[in-house]
Amino acid sequence: MTELNRAALLVVTPHSSGAVPADILRDMLGDDLFDTPKREALLRRLFLDGDPYTDLIYAVPGARLLAAPWSRFAVDLNRERGDQAENGVLKLTTFDRQPLYPPGFQLSGPAREARLRRHWDTFDAQLAAELPATRLMIVGHCMAPQGPQLGPDTGTPRPAICLMTGTPDAPTFPRQHWEALRQHCADAFAPLIEASPYRDVSVGVPWTTDTLSASHHARSGVAAFGIELNSGLYLNSQAEPLDEVIRGLNASFARFADAALALLEP
Repeated sequence: MTELNRAALLVVTPHSSGAVPADILRDMLGDDLFDTPKREALLRRLFLDGDPYTDLIYAVPGARLLAAPWSRFAVDLNRERGDQAENGVLKLTTFDRQPLYPPGFQLSGPAREARLRRHWDTFDAQLAAELPATRLMIVGHCMAPQGPQLGPDTGTPRPAICLMTGTPDAPTFPRQHWEALRQHCADAFAPLIEASPYRDVSVGVPWTTDTLSASHHARSGVAAFGIELNSGLYLNSQAEPLDEVIRGLNASFARFADAALALLEP
């Protein structure tokens, strides 16, 4: 597929950023905002607890990439605006349930609304503006090798790749193409999976539905799905990036994205 054909592909990485607006960072750190080692340590932890390097992995030449400007711990753009669950749109802890804010911190209703208006609403509007020129939206994530404390599968080993295509009753990508999509993914990433301790390309395990895919598919009708890569594929035991693996994942994703887009051709 040519880069021109890829113009119909929109790739979204809602958790790739490790940045936090200074006002939110001050809520988290207090006066330690001005302590460089403490500030940088927190930002590093939030970056790694997000989806690190996914903007690099999913950047396909010719496609449009919409990457989140802020960390998921400032505002989680892959959650519904009104989601007030523990792992909802505005989180108070990390995924290992360590507090992000000092003891006694509370986010008031007006402060919550202001944060959503500035950060969630603006990204939602930007994404919606891209969809009229889009045939396929892919939402790119990574996942920890095992389920964390804050999640649906705590302690459970995860596959190499999970595709989130919706449910049989509410698919976000055409149901008749799910198995072909899974096979294209397995083929595209096979060399990297075979060189790793991780196996399987799953559909719907451990998650069936990507929130951005579901909400914008419902609003626009554009076919969409989420993809989760196991971070163990490209981070070493010290959470440092393996550059050549990231390069290979990017090339594999480009091949897979072309195949996924071709499934939607008349």
